[in-house]
Amino acid sequence: MTTSVNSPTQDRKLSKLEGIKERSNYLREPLASELFNDENFFSGDAIQILKFHGSYQQDNRDNRAKGQEKDYQMMLRTRNPGGFVPPELYLTLDALASEYGNNTLRVTTRQGFQLHGILKKNLKTVLSSIIQSMGSTLGACGDLNRNVMAPPAPYRNRREYEYARLYANNIADLLTPQTGAYYEIWLDGEKVISAEENPEVKAARQRNGNGTIVSESEEPIYGEHYMPRKFKCAVTVPGDNSVDLYTQDVSLVVITNEAGELEGFNVIAGGGLGRTHNKEETFARIGDELGFVDKADIYDLVKAIVATQRDYGDRQSRRHARMKYLIHDWGVEKFKVKVEEYFGKTLQPYKPLPPWKYQDYLGWHEQGDGKLFLGISVENGRVKDEGNFRLKAALKEIVPQFQLPILLTGNHNIILYEISPQNQAQIQQILDQHGILKETQIDPLVRYAMACPALPTCGLAITESERIIPSILERIRVLLDKVGLEQEHFVVRMTGCPNGCARPYMAELGFVGSSPNAYQVWLGGSRDQTRLAEPFVDRLAVGELETFLEPIFVYFKQDRKPAERFGDFCHRVGFDSLRQFVTNYSLNPSMNIQTQELAVTSDRETFSEVSSVAANDNQDAAISTQPSSDDGGDPNKIRHRVSVRHQTYLELKEESKRQGKPVVEIATQAIDEYLTRMKSQQQV
Repeated sequence: MTTSVNSPTQDRKLSKLEGIKERSNYLREPLASELFNDENFFSGDAIQILKFHGSYQQDNRDNRAKGQEKDYQMMLRTRNPGGFVPPELYLTLDALASEYGNNTLRVTTRQGFQLHGILKKNLKTVLSSIIQSMGSTLGACGDLNRNVMAPPAPYRNRREYEYARLYANNIADLLTPQTGAYYEIWLDGEKVISAEENPEVKAARQRNGNGTIVSESEEPIYGEHYMPRKFKCAVTVPGDNSVDLYTQDVSLVVITNEAGELEGFNVIAGGGLGRTHNKEETFARIGDELGFVDKADIYDLVKAIVATQRDYGDRQSRRHARMKYLIHDWGVEKFKVKVEEYFGKTLQPYKPLPPWKYQDYLGWHEQGDGKLFLGISVENGRVKDEGNFRLKAALKEIVPQFQLPILLTGNHNIILYEISPQNQAQIQQILDQHGILKETQIDPLVRYAMACPALPTCGLAITESERIIPSILERIRVLLDKVGLEQEHFVVRMTGCPNGCARPYMAELGFVGSSPNAYQVWLGGSRDQTRLAEPFVDRLAVGELETFLEPIFVYFKQDRKPAERFGDFCHRVGFDSLRQFVTNYSLNPSMNIQTQELAVTSDRETFSEVSSVAANDNQDAAISTQPSSDDGGDPNKIRHRVSVRHQTYLELKEESKRQGKPVVEIATQAIDEYLTRMKSQQQV
């Protein structure tokens, strides 16, 4: 392997995965050899190479049974720089999900789509269909540059947004793997016709600079070992943090002059959130300001950063392989010096910027050219048809009828754009008929929440995330109402493991799976995702959620400053004060809000022992009594959970919205009335 002149790579003992990459013949083997064998799964080495092609091998963990073969299936992830999905590609993905997948599409937190449930025997058919519809999965996973993010707002009258979309696409092209393996395996060597590559990007990829490229290699930027770990980039505009820019390996901020012309980019580097429980050497980190670069030099600078991580990133320990650890170990200045050696120039000072603000762009907006765009909330990113919510069917009707392109957002929502004003009413009517809520009808707790898929498909999941967060948010809302914070909301994020795919470490309230039915809780992130949260407790059982949060919410209500956000409050008062208040609250019954609590949830969601009782006995409803940690034997403080049929739960939620009361209040009233009536009948 030939890299830069002073690279230490050749002197280091490489990890097992580095050897797999080296022997793969640039991502070909053993994937190509195993694709059509008689097995319904890939071997360990092939699984690793498959990731570079945009797919993970998984199994449905709900279907695991002792002594039986796993229910193997593939997850496919698309590559969509800036979240762009043309109408023909969306319709292909919709059809593939129905015919070969689990009949849903999952919007990712990096502005792509995931298809779940693809069998190995159908993998080539599905992938080739995506490619032939002008889509791609190449580089959506694996040790290379992942999908490049950009603000999803399709403004036509704000040039900075157009620059962000353009350069997100160009950076994605610059760092796309050049190996022919992708088209050889999935299209039998036939490369589909695509848009002509930007000549500047093409030239920059081959320009050597000071050792930025690997000479005489099929992969001029990556070489045969590719990157030490995944590499993530985003391009945004000043003030718009719809991309979580501080969590990226590299974020570029468009800088324009007074005439709106592009001058260059501010550069932030070294963000990353993945970590491992009980491994203090792994941690979440936000990026550092690196400097400013002229627009003419942006591709060379990106290559210089990539080359620095390629050549100096840790290839022995994958837990220590992300660029954030290189910058942490070296310090920002040493890293910057090395980047400038590859770049051949000195970076200019970082330009001043306005404060960052998170935006989700839901609802109707003007594009600036006479047309409109519409942001649609997709709860947990799952495009599906379930009960009264039929988003998959709605989009299948709207997209072909109006030929609308799509932009996916970093908060796993969907934006339809290029909408003629005369079609607005008809499109809104279709959405209304399919049960799609307007942004003003959605509880802000739900609107700003995110969760990863977790169980049953993700092999890394320790516990639930997507399937349980609706009930968690409902319980949080009930508790906020109870303590007198009826209008309060904040950013809640949940993941089933510490890898942090839904970015919980930037949330005001983050839940990170730590054991079955238990979570590490993070507090103190900011609403606009500019500050890391911190771990407050290592293991919170699902059944103890209310007991845990109630004193914290009471303290927040009592001592917050005017208009202070929950995350800012936790950060300001500090964890010592939070813990002291919680302790006093538990020891002093007069501080407590005395109410009997009943939590109602859909039986499709996981609730500690409750869900397992219902699942094991195939029941529609189950009751479980779980004393809280501070009940002291007092039956008046015991908290009960009741699970109900899914349709009953949906009807309860509708009645809750109609009356403006919490679900728990309506359910309790109904049960009390029923019990009273039954007692009267018995007495008669």
